[in-house]
Amino acid sequence: MAGVLSEQFKGMNLKTKTVGEDRIRRAKERNEDVAVLSMELPGEKKTFKCCLGEECLQGDPVSLPLGTKKMEYKTRQWHEKCFCCCMCKTPIGTQSFIPREQEIFCAKCYEEKFATRCIKCNKVITSGGVTYKNEPWHRECFTCTHCEKSLAGERFTSRDERPYCAECFGELFAKRCTACSRPITGIGGTKFISFEDRHWHNDCFFCANCRTSLVGRGFITDQDDIICPECAKQKLM
Repeated sequence: MAGVLSEQFKGMNLKTKTVGEDRIRRAKERNEDVAVLSMELPGEKKTFKCCLGEECLQGDPVSLPLGTKKMEYKTRQWHEKCFCCCMCKTPIGTQSFIPREQEIFCAKCYEEKFATRCIKCNKVITSGGVTYKNEPWHRECFTCTHCEKSLAGERFTSRDERPYCAECFGELFAKRCTACSRPITGIGGTKFISFEDRHWHNDCFFCANCRTSLVGRGFITDQDDIICPECAKQKLM
């Protein structure tokens, strides 16, 4: 087989040029689809018409002089040198080929034309790959927009349709905790509390005086601090 086919094409029953009754018999036993190369023998008068028609490389699509080989695939016929890839025009010869509708492709051109391509690098995805926003990516191309870390199999989020790892998203875009100044990403179930224009991680939301957690409790603001009602009373005494 010429070239290497993508995994998405390996399941296809590729067609191969073949000669000989024994080879044809084996192909039928294996349920292979085959093209047959043969030569008209003296005394034979079989109907022939090259599928290339006016583009026949022999010049006459209905002529098959003695000694000229022909290729037959299903109900169609070609001169041997006319049996070529419709894209690169290279004779198929002993290579594998893939039919699509009424056209014949060599394996390389079929992959070039119809294979799935990575949205980032535009190269063929030969195996694996990931899908994001209904678009295909190589695993190695699907990276964080900021740090280029691979996101395949990792937690990530997006901003303006661009993917970011959790760390970069937090550093670049997330709200920051008033107490510890670290980002509040919300990824992975992180809970936080907001009050006016300030935000806290749940674990950072405690009384500035006694350090008691204020999650689910009332609190009093004391300039930039938050304090529990008990500490507020003590301050007023």
